[in-house]
Amino acid sequence: MTTQKIRVAIVGASGYSGAELVSILLAHPNAEIVGLFGSGKAEKAGAQPPSFGETFGRFRNVLDQPVAATDPAAIAALKPHVVFLCTPHEASLDLAPQFIERGMVVIDLSAAFRLQRTENYPKFYGFEHSHAALLREAVYGLPELFRERLAKPSTRLIAAPGCYPTSIILPLAALARAGAIAEGSRPIIDATSGVSGAGRKAEQRLLFCEVSQSVYGVFKHRHQPEIDEYVGRSTLFTPHLGTYDRGILSTIHVDLAPGWTDARLRETLAAAYAREPFVRLCKPGVWPAVGDVRATNYCDIALAVDEASRPAHAIIVSAIDNLTKGAAGQAVQAMNIRFALEETAGLRR
Repeated sequence: MTTQKIRVAIVGASGYSGAELVSILLAHPNAEIVGLFGSGKAEKAGAQPPSFGETFGRFRNVLDQPVAATDPAAIAALKPHVVFLCTPHEASLDLAPQFIERGMVVIDLSAAFRLQRTENYPKFYGFEHSHAALLREAVYGLPELFRERLAKPSTRLIAAPGCYPTSIILPLAALARAGAIAEGSRPIIDATSGVSGAGRKAEQRLLFCEVSQSVYGVFKHRHQPEIDEYVGRSTLFTPHLGTYDRGILSTIHVDLAPGWTDARLRETLAAAYAREPFVRLCKPGVWPAVGDVRATNYCDIALAVDEASRPAHAIIVSAIDNLTKGAAGQAVQAMNIRFALEETAGLRR
């Protein structure tokens, strides 16, 4: 393990994921925040930049660096080892190559480099992907699946997974790879996210007096291709907006292949995640809750199987914090692996 200080710049520091990154990195023994920059929407070049403590009052007198307008040359002059992009997808698409060319590692929290097929971007994100070579180079930043690739010194671009996909891929991918899912069936996922999952923006449906449990993105949510790609099979995903600030609870219905039982599912997940510091398997009868993972980097997973049905049917439930394991925490976990730091550094809060 290295003891070096990793110099960090954050672009998009004024958003919820950016603020969560700051919170984690301030407590990180091997990280130094050298610059905070806006996403490009609110901050304008030449304007007097607000301090981070003014933007988020909880950091007042803790971190009063200015949140400056994004300028790749100015960021490069700070000589960061890693740049976190908490920016809109198309902004990340433009910025990531510029930082990589200057020798920095980029960890992108947008979806700009998550999907392997360029044709999925016009369909699900509304833009043409202009960096196919970088798309092929990017490493999907889910440590439990891609730790070896993340750890390579040659890794220059890490695509941090989406929040919903993290909560779904972790319980499902291990089962899909083990052959537990009935042939021809599609796992059905109903997942609910806290309001912060929509980002820090003024929108009527997200206002305190307007927010309500509701469904959205039916059959067309942007995370559907990401889920299918990394689970390794087709799924049916329906997202819901919850009336709380942060956290995701995913309920997954799975028809099982012949011979699969409750005990066998548990053994498979236990074997897959036995050495994972941030995956917790609940005991039988104990179910995850968003409050149990709030502001942590954990993914809690529980299951039950109706073995009398034909085929046997499993209900799997997972919980994560969408801003931590679903965004900033997972990004820091990937950084730790990439720079040969203690994987849990800054994340045991």
